[in-house]
Amino acid sequence: MQKLVDDLRARDELLIVRKEVDPCHELAAVTRAAQHSGNKTVLFENVRGSAMPIVSNLYNSRQRLCEMIGAEPEGFCARWNDIHDQTKSRVGNERTIIDRPADLVDCKISDLPLITYHGKDAGPYFTSAIFLARHPDTGIENLSFHRSMYVSDDELRVRLGSSHDLYRYQKAAEEKGDALDAVMLIGAEPSLFLAGGASLPGDWSEVAFASAMKDAPIPSYKAKASDLMIPASTQIVIEGRILPNVRRPEGPFGEVMGYYVEVGDNHVFEVLHVYTQPSPIFHSLLCGSNEDLSLLEARTAAKTWTHLNNTLPGIIDVSCAPSMMNTTIKIRQQYEGHARQVLMAAFGAHLDYNKVCIVVDEDVDIFDLNEVMWAFTTRGRADTRTMVIPDVPGFYRDANKDHWGRLGLDATWPFHRAEEFERKKIPGEESIDLADYI
Repeated sequence: MQKLVDDLRARDELLIVRKEVDPCHELAAVTRAAQHSGNKTVLFENVRGSAMPIVSNLYNSRQRLCEMIGAEPEGFCARWNDIHDQTKSRVGNERTIIDRPADLVDCKISDLPLITYHGKDAGPYFTSAIFLARHPDTGIENLSFHRSMYVSDDELRVRLGSSHDLYRYQKAAEEKGDALDAVMLIGAEPSLFLAGGASLPGDWSEVAFASAMKDAPIPSYKAKASDLMIPASTQIVIEGRILPNVRRPEGPFGEVMGYYVEVGDNHVFEVLHVYTQPSPIFHSLLCGSNEDLSLLEARTAAKTWTHLNNTLPGIIDVSCAPSMMNTTIKIRQQYEGHARQVLMAAFGAHLDYNKVCIVVDEDVDIFDLNEVMWAFTTRGRADTRTMVIPDVPGFYRDANKDHWGRLGLDATWPFHRAEEFERKKIPGEESIDLADYI
């Protein structure tokens, strides 16, 4: 984390806020303003009520994620799936065990920045923490993200989605009447943070995925209260356990889709130990922002890209920006009807998120929805290039069926008429520097 912040500072990609900022709403508001004005990473040096600096908007774009995993600009999906394919061979060799560092600093939850993000949030939340846990029967480790509401120095309340591995781990422990040991990692190194968003088979470990990404084992030391192994580079560690057969009110909270999730009875995390690096940096993540969506979008796109490449030819790249519920696929057309086959395959590539799928030609920027819709409206008829599939279940947390159904748009040019849709260009446009003219 510290190295990443230092590198961004050296590249002038870090916005430093020295003015005192209130962690209740103001910090989130400044983060949102920074994202809308240049999208730089933000370092808050003076946060009311905490001695720790806070960094936000670290994982703010597909371009930065490509840099972190060693991918070319259009190569995230391919590189992500290369890492996926290497992961199984890392299982059992993903860590290097080290002694517990002597300079770790013990503290309390209330010593950490307590950030309230949205107007109707129930209180402060930890949003960037990665939960590390081990299945009570198989011993398989899992890294995953779950929002955690601050209640006291001894208690957090955690939302565990029923489709997530940590939910299944907790359920297996609960059926035996046991608590599930877990650790929250705040300010983890990029390989671990990105691995926390990976979708892996149930018998694989996200720590192995992180090791494959780095091409090196993860130095780790033993936790205080359990046999879990803590990645040594983690800035802040919260050790505890998820209690069995205990649910307490959590929420409301402003979630990733831009709306509030109402109060619900959710899991209780009993805090046992909190400690930090000697000079820690706290990572704040604004839910539903560029930073939150960049990783969710990219990993969802990678899953769809793999499915499509295993099914059809001509797939170049996939984007699920800006909301994960929409998927744009760039292809090199191979035959008449190719785009419609891609749409059909895309609907089945990810049953939660591919609600609206659009296929475009290779000259369209799939990260610019203005350009995507320009292609749809200028390259053919609206009626014959639209596909609606009713009454298909979608997002798993959807009791009112708001995300049922699928919409497909063929925004490609007619296969035999590509030359008619050559985009106009101005010679020399790319080399113009306006500073030379004003």
